[in-house]
Amino acid sequence: MDYFPIFLKLRNQHCLVVGGGDVATRKVASLLAAGADVTLVSTDLASQLAEWAMEGKIVFVPRKFVSTDLCGKRLVIAATSDSTLNQQIFREAEAIGVLANVVDDPDACRFITPAIVDRSPLMIAISSGGKAPVLSRLLRQKIETLVPAAYGRLALFAGNLRARVKSRITSLGERRRFWESVLDGPISEKVFNGQDREAKALFDASLQQVQNRGQSQGEVFLVGAGPGDPELLTLKALRLMQQADVVLYDNLVSKQVLDLVRRDAKRISVAKKKGCHTASQADINSQLIRLAREGNRVCRLKGGDPFVFGRGGEELSALAEAHVPFQVVPGISAANGCAAYAGIPLTHRDYADSVAFITGHRKNNGDLDIPWSSLVNDRQTLVFYMGLSSLPLICAQLQSHGLRHDTPAAAVQQGTSEDQRLVVSRLNNLAAEVNEAQLRSPTLIIIGQVVQLAEKLHWFGDPAITSRQTGDISGGHLPEAIPIIAHAHSFSNNQLAIDA
Repeated sequence: MDYFPIFLKLRNQHCLVVGGGDVATRKVASLLAAGADVTLVSTDLASQLAEWAMEGKIVFVPRKFVSTDLCGKRLVIAATSDSTLNQQIFREAEAIGVLANVVDDPDACRFITPAIVDRSPLMIAISSGGKAPVLSRLLRQKIETLVPAAYGRLALFAGNLRARVKSRITSLGERRRFWESVLDGPISEKVFNGQDREAKALFDASLQQVQNRGQSQGEVFLVGAGPGDPELLTLKALRLMQQADVVLYDNLVSKQVLDLVRRDAKRISVAKKKGCHTASQADINSQLIRLAREGNRVCRLKGGDPFVFGRGGEELSALAEAHVPFQVVPGISAANGCAAYAGIPLTHRDYADSVAFITGHRKNNGDLDIPWSSLVNDRQTLVFYMGLSSLPLICAQLQSHGLRHDTPAAAVQQGTSEDQRLVVSRLNNLAAEVNEAQLRSPTLIIIGQVVQLAEKLHWFGDPAITSRQTGDISGGHLPEAIPIIAHAHSFSNNQLAIDA
């Protein structure tokens, strides 16, 4: 992020505003609302500023800015129409360590002022980093409709009781769970309705119940993180990710998805890469059991869907044998997500009646234990997970067992991310084209007649499909390869979500 989000305590602090127009009026209003002592320097005044000066709410200095105006100030806001003067104020403030903001000039700001949703003492700030202030205001309008004014009363209610809860419940995790039940349940409804006495009675009973019960039993959430695009998460996945005390995540969970985990949750990487396993499956199972038994809510975050080559069943078996409670949240698998973003329907009544998901991961002896003959069906789509290193063998075996050499075939690298790349070819050429394109893991392989629809149905990222040769990929007339680079709009460095 470009800015460190912070709320400044400015009550009784000396602040300076330079400028006397409408923009300065808005800035002074915000500073006064925060309890700041405001000095305003300008040769003229808008009517509201003049009124505040007459009432003694601000100190008005009717002249041009001079360097000594910065002395003893916590921050300064330059809101004049003179860009040269604004730049001078910023430079001089920087030199003596005074926080400075030049209105509508992000490069000349040590801090920026966000759009605010005020539900005091609850405050919500929205910022675009100075790039799109109008967008920030539009988002504020949306949030205004979603957060009732009564949330301010709820924040006061909780604040008045916080010290009492802290003294009664010593465990941080237990306190968090208690407050979640208070702030999202019948107690909060009483506060929203102005029934503070009833809310307090329910609160006291709930606190006593927690004290009598002791430490809560932990639980494991087995959550599918999808193929990378954070917008593909389910609502339940997001909710449980926000509740978790500890998160164990795979290497193929995208950074953008991981960023949606609660900020103060402990994060543990249990990434498994070919030839470099940082954690064995037995170790992961043991960690899940231990953490849950310690009373934690544990989110086991897995790329794609945990039950599609994700070893979710193995982990749940271990939890069940240890009598640890769990929930499962399905995720969009790599096959579904990557095929959709590549414009390749996995089934189509004109081309494919079935789809098969196959692991392309080699055994220790280098072989693939796959019933090749059963896969040779011109109306079946084949999806190979973890098959990049085995691609030449996959293509050769399918052809040797009878699948036509000109069967449409594709490779999708980092599907659903802005780094998505798609190579479309024939079965007999796919391995060579993928090698020439230098695709890297994670890459999904799709083979079958549906692949020829990619040219027509490709929608994600750059709308143009470019190829080194001209040709139509429909009707069996494939160009040698069609590399497609897809660019997303809001996230980067995503990866396919498949747990090896």
